[in-house]
Amino acid sequence: MKDDTSFTVRDLPKPERPRERLLKFGAEALSSQELLALIVGQGVAKKSVMTIAQELMTRFGSIRAISEATIEELSKIKGIGIAKSAKLKASFELAKREDLEEEHIDYDIKDPQGVVKAIRAKIKDKAKEHFKLILLNTRNKIIGISDISTGTLSASLVHPREVFKEVITHSASSVILVHNHPSGDTEPSEEDIKITRRMIEAGKILGIEVLDHIIIGKKDFCSLKAKGLI
Repeated sequence: MKDDTSFTVRDLPKPERPRERLLKFGAEALSSQELLALIVGQGVAKKSVMTIAQELMTRFGSIRAISEATIEELSKIKGIGIAKSAKLKASFELAKREDLEEEHIDYDIKDPQGVVKAIRAKIKDKAKEHFKLILLNTRNKIIGISDISTGTLSASLVHPREVFKEVITHSASSVILVHNHPSGDTEPSEEDIKITRRMIEAGKILGIEVLDHIIIGKKDFCSLKAKGLI
């Protein structure tokens, strides 16, 4: 008789297992729940790993909220002990550091082409829009690149508090907004322009300059500043 004291992703039909789906379709094809399940790895008595992952999403409401939760908060979910909480925190920290590889530290930004060179490879082929924030010091050198949102750009997804929270955390002097257009068309939309101007106004209140907003496509890019839109 099968011992059901511990459920893992192996209990799912093989084609539906997150690991098999990742190997076949790539990580971007997996839902947030499936990615969390892969990190957690194993369930507990009468509670599968997929159920634990779903409870994480339900309890905290978003991936960002999960990433910002403390080990103590994560450990309150049955099936997420200290060890699994530590794995989750380590995974999120690695994701934050992805854009801070050695070649980007102290990268000198002199023009839009410099921004594109620093970040294009990471977002030009993404199937969804990725909104990133390039954080600069007083010498216009990159001190950080933060992920702000994923999905169709809108004022509800890109809020000044999320953007400038990152700026304050990293003690940045100025910022450059960057996002991709999966369609390849780099012409800024009305929403792109609206969001940019909103960020500029918020930055003025805080004394932080928004230098530019750059839209990146597969082969081209557009600087809103160069086009005279900001």
